[in-house]
Amino acid sequence: MPVSLIATQGLTKTYGPVTALADLTVSVEPGVIGLVGANGAGKSTFIKIMLGLLAPTGGSVRVFDLDPTRDTDRVRARVGYMPEHDCLPPDLSAAEFVTHLGRISGLPRTAARERASEALRHVGLYEERYRQIGGYSTGMKQRVKLAQALVHDPDLLLLDEPTNGLDPAGRDAMLNLVHRIGTEFGISVVVCSHLLGEVERICDSLIAIEGGRLLRADTISAMTTASDVLAVEVSDGTEELAAALTALGLPVRQDGRLLLVPLDTEDTYDRILRCVADLDLPLHRLDQRRHRVAELFAPKEPADV
Repeated sequence: MPVSLIATQGLTKTYGPVTALADLTVSVEPGVIGLVGANGAGKSTFIKIMLGLLAPTGGSVRVFDLDPTRDTDRVRARVGYMPEHDCLPPDLSAAEFVTHLGRISGLPRTAARERASEALRHVGLYEERYRQIGGYSTGMKQRVKLAQALVHDPDLLLLDEPTNGLDPAGRDAMLNLVHRIGTEFGISVVVCSHLLGEVERICDSLIAIEGGRLLRADTISAMTTASDVLAVEVSDGTEELAAALTALGLPVRQDGRLLLVPLDTEDTYDRILRCVADLDLPLHRLDQRRHRVAELFAPKEPADV
């Protein structure tokens, strides 16, 4: 039987009276995995336990079927870690720093230099590798942290908030880079983030935790299945179309440029299309709306008593 990338059984971590993880049981297959939850949900604690930096209070965790508490060196030899917070020496060049981390991981001096240059090339910093890190932008510093996680050619990357502090363009560039590493390099990636849209965009599967407890673990495709609501978008005339659909007896809810119509009967599609045609409006979209990962964390409606 194939070994799970990560497997936990009743994993629990407490700090005095505070419970960071509570009875977490999950099994994760290789790929690009999102680890999501609000700030304080227990994501960073989970990552530190997987690295052997923290010992669990209860339960167990296996990474490549190894126990990080007992087999710490063997786990870290196969795992690269990109921490959330800035931890870079400003007076070293990226080449010096990444080479040093390669040496710490056990690479010989020459191999460490070669691997550092290759890792910095992959993250787009090859031309800037001899500049001091203190003169780098936030986006460049994030790429240095990613390069040092890659330098020893790991089988798994643990990325803690990799887009932290980046502007929209920087976030897009980082996400594209992470996706390329996960799909082209054959390296599994766990992306720890509270930004659900980012995770939904690049990940194959997801672990959602809330208050230290498992909310759901599944593939992204299973979590974003089509709903029983049609999404309608026209280039102009949205209000006019909404009024016309309402007049036909179709309940309409507006979400930005989208009109959301319940798919109650087989002819709902045809009625909307006829209405759009009668109004001579340019139809941009008509399809079943898909659930979004963010809906996992949406507050539940209270049940009727």
